Amino acid sequence: MKRETFALLENYMLSCMEDSAHDKEHIYRVLYNALDIAGTKEGVDYDVLIGSCLLHDIGRREQFENPALCHAVVGSEKAFRFLKEHGFDGAYAQRVRDCIRTHRYRSDAPPESLEAKILFDADKLDVTGAIGIARTLVYKGGVREPLYSLNPDGTVSTGEGDGAPSFFQEYKRKLEKIYSGFYTECARKTAEKRQKAAAEFYEDMYREAAGAYLTGKEELDRLLT
Repeated sequence: MKRETFALLENYMLSCMEDSAHDKEHIYRVLYNALDIAGTKEGVDYDVLIGSCLLHDIGRREQFENPALCHAVVGSEKAFRFLKEHGFDGAYAQRVRDCIRTHRYRSDAPPESLEAKILFDADKLDVTGAIGIARTLVYKGGVREPLYSLNPDGTVSTGEGDGAPSFFQEYKRKLEKIYSGFYTECARKTAEKRQKAAAEFYEDMYREAAGAYLTGKEELDRLLT
């Protein structure tokens, strides 16, 4: 890909980024993850891969404004229109659209092409390990969701099976389970190396929060008359 082409796509991406958990640095990390994975594969179309990585989250604004929308679907159509309007070949624009449309975790449209699978894995890697924990906390704070919920008896819930959204709920629902289902061996091995850091953070945080409620509530009950 020519530098001028990269700059055109990059500048469009930058104009669309507003979500602090899905900011431009997330885009660059996904791109660099993707290039690392691509280095272990043969026959990768790097123009398609780079374009797809740069534009994969340009539909986030629309999803934030209307949660009923899927940013992958919205972003894929935005990318297709942008590429066509700027003179890109129709086949190229279509391949980028397909990659973006199928990159979302929990999607009912799994990636099919090699580039789409690499983008999926590269994006998923950015939800693993310490960086995944940090991004989730940033996002939860941005939408004003709590760190955890309480059980009916007043103890801290682990998040397992919670109906109310929280960081602990998201960890149990998604972050803890994200280490399987990668399409590439390179991504799977990288995720495995990161898994311990995420698990230890959650366990330490739960232990600290639960311990404070356990000892603090007992002391409060003793002092209240």
